[in-house]
Amino acid sequence: MPDAAAAGVPDPAELRDEPVEYEVVRSERVYRGRVWDVRSDTVRYGEGEIVRDYVAHTGAAAVVALDGEGRMLLIQQYRHPIRSRDWEIPAGLLDVEGEPPAVAARRELAEEADLVAADWEPLVTFHSSPGGNDEVLHVFFARGLSAAAETHARSEEESDIRLAWVPLEDVITGILEGRLRNGVLAIGAFAAAERLRRSGAAEH
Repeated sequence: MPDAAAAGVPDPAELRDEPVEYEVVRSERVYRGRVWDVRSDTVRYGEGEIVRDYVAHTGAAAVVALDGEGRMLLIQQYRHPIRSRDWEIPAGLLDVEGEPPAVAARRELAEEADLVAADWEPLVTFHSSPGGNDEVLHVFFARGLSAAAETHARSEEESDIRLAWVPLEDVITGILEGRLRNGVLAIGAFAAAERLRRSGAAEH
């Protein structure tokens, strides 16, 4: 078996993404969108330059909400780029200036599901598509759920939103069988299951 150290494999405890800054020779907005813009950057890389176009994203917050029976809240709404009503978890853009992701997550749970939660914890943070946008998505774990004091009016794709409570194990089965394809849903569900597994193991 090859020696891991010789192959340049880092210590697992130190395995992490590495921030790096290359000189940006030019940066311009090539498209101004209703929600997101597209930028084109020319970057000095190695002995030459590369040009990369990407979506300049605000970032987003999402919520894995689990009830006392171990059921996960799913919402279904129309997503035009994929021509589908896909199953997702409550989520929204970080488009309120200065609003922390945790506050945005609480707001989205109330706005999309008319729920509040007593217990919150960060679950996982990830880049949704690092080759195509700069989005950072923050997922939070919400438990101790109850109805919000008021319901929210919804419009556009959210006007006919559908809610479902599904056992976490069934959600994961649906992901593995390819019936549920939303990336944030998948990462959130697997992260929640692993968080529960580890907390259960720690109690024994």
